[in-house]
Amino acid sequence: MFIGILLAVAVAGLASILMFNRLVADRNQMRAAWSDIDVQLMRRHDLTPQLVTAVKAYAGHERDTLETITALRAQTKAAAGLADRARLEDQLGAQIERLLALQESYPDLKASENFMQLSRDLVAIEDHLQYARRYYNGAVRQLNTRIEHFPDLIVARLAGFQRGEFFEASAEQRSAP
Repeated sequence: MFIGILLAVAVAGLASILMFNRLVADRNQMRAAWSDIDVQLMRRHDLTPQLVTAVKAYAGHERDTLETITALRAQTKAAAGLADRARLEDQLGAQIERLLALQESYPDLKASENFMQLSRDLVAIEDHLQYARRYYNGAVRQLNTRIEHFPDLIVARLAGFQRGEFFEASAEQRSAP
């Protein structure tokens, strides 16, 4: 009888350790995925001033767009939470798209090799950013699922695991063009 109880406690302890380790791995995967998004956002932020400078040379009177981009870039660096940062990054992305659309109005800008290279770099960054967001959301989904499934939820609650926050598109991005 005593051996049976001891064996049951040992199995429960081992199962708890395995569940805890799996939850830690999922949380770390989510954090690494966020880091991937952050790297792409930093690349975009580093490229933005160069793009603004290139456009200023050709389209100086588009001052509102240029100032908005500069202000949004500063605000995203100071954003406190993920939801605020995601919202500001979405707005920044929309303004950058608007800036890139200026090339249609300014043939000299469109012909600028510097502008074209910056545009290609920005498109590549946006592609990587989209992939990183999808990967991050997959990691969040996996962690949240484990936190909510029995018996992992017992270990998750005892160890203080928190649900991850999805990187969601803004209402503006969800609307049809």
